[in-house]
Amino acid sequence: MNLAAAGHGFLSPTGVEIAFVLVGLVTLGAALVTVTTRQLVHAALWLVVALGGLAVEYLLLTAEFIAWVQVLIYVGSVVVLLLFGLMLTKAPIGRSPDADSGNKPVAVGVALAAAAALVWVVVDAFRTTWIDLDGAVQGSTKVSGEILFRHWVLPFEALSVLLLAALVGAIVLSRKKKEGQR
Repeated sequence: MNLAAAGHGFLSPTGVEIAFVLVGLVTLGAALVTVTTRQLVHAALWLVVALGGLAVEYLLLTAEFIAWVQVLIYVGSVVVLLLFGLMLTKAPIGRSPDADSGNKPVAVGVALAAAAALVWVVVDAFRTTWIDLDGAVQGSTKVSGEILFRHWVLPFEALSVLLLAALVGAIVLSRKKKEGQR
């Protein structure tokens, strides 16, 4: 039986694949605007779009639990914490000349090196990986919970402490100094 008789040609994409690519392009665009804008509040709002796009990608990959965790934790908590910190530290709302340090060539070089390393690690890690189709569904709550609490507990808790430290730091920086204090 040839592939054309099966309903799809070798390179004919399905609707889900087309949606995946389109949402991925929107997410990439939002991420680029996030790191290139000079307005801090706009950057945080574009970050919401980028993280929301990732949640949609997880939904398209049928990993509903991970998608909702993405929305609740990253969009709901991390971005709110970031905006809270911006407001408490009285960061400028409009264009900020301080948002550009003048190290764009170095930043682009580091970003390209990091992207190349990430692609190499992911390709190398999954080159010989096979999915057990008889086991639990990858991306299900059971599998995700087992992986999270078996292998990723320490980084998860370290991130929690880091976010708490950022919140406490923003509160300390926002406190008004009383007369007679330094």
